[in-house]
Amino acid sequence: MSAIIELVDSLENKVSKLLHQLEIQRQLNRELSEELRNSKSRNKELQSSIDEWEEKYRSLKLAKSMLGSNESNTEAKLKINTLIREIDQCIAQLSE
Repeated sequence: MSAIIELVDSLENKVSKLLHQLEIQRQLNRELSEELRNSKSRNKELQSSIDEWEEKYRSLKLAKSMLGSNESNTEAKLKINTLIREIDQCIAQLSE
């Protein structure tokens, strides 16, 4: 009978240790989930900043080409044509 009691105590001890490890892993999982959310948020902020800087770069590049730089005249003309097409589409939608 003593062996059975020892076996039950041993199993109880192991289950207790496993439950403790489970709680530790759950806490770690919560911390990692929070860190992931923070990283995703930071990533969105950085991507937004990158998008803003890229737009500023395109604007500066266009402004430079409009100032008479021969190397970007074609690009400026293409941009102007694109803007004209977009304006024409807006006018068409407004007149419907």
